[in-house]
Amino acid sequence: MPPLDEVLATFPDRRLLIDIKSNDPADGEKLADRLLRLPSEGLPQIMVYGGDRPVDAVRARLRHLKTMWRASVRRCLINYIAIGWTGYMPAACRGSLLLVPINVAPWLWGWPNRFLVRMAAAGTEVFAAGPWDGGFSRGIDDAETFARLPRGYAGGIWTNRIDRIAPLTRSGP
Repeated sequence: MPPLDEVLATFPDRRLLIDIKSNDPADGEKLADRLLRLPSEGLPQIMVYGGDRPVDAVRARLRHLKTMWRASVRRCLINYIAIGWTGYMPAACRGSLLLVPINVAPWLWGWPNRFLVRMAAAGTEVFAAGPWDGGFSRGIDDAETFARLPRGYAGGIWTNRIDRIAPLTRSGP
């Protein structure tokens, strides 16, 4: 695994998703220290997810950075399912990174197109993910799961198998 500085130097104009693998808040503090040394124009390209405690540490110091942790996804989706039909955007859904499990998506008001537009207006990046199974969602990693996306789906796709999914995106869900 290359160090973060090498990745940032190699891909200065690319969007990056950083996964904090631990639940140690010190790891979030170290990442925040490094990200705060970046030029301000580079920060909108970076998103962070992972353990609740380190992501909370990053979010506390970089409030405008798009972040996600398990509780934030749950809070956003539950609130949106309950009141999204009113047009109100829950605070938990603003300015963040959001995974939408493919089996939860049909419960979301306006899924997919209106939902994606509303989330984009709220500054939130949306990625469709594999089915939620009571624990946490996995990626869209096979053709069968990819086929569950609505026709013309224009949001992000969360996958661990880009080698399998990228060719499928050329023909669309």
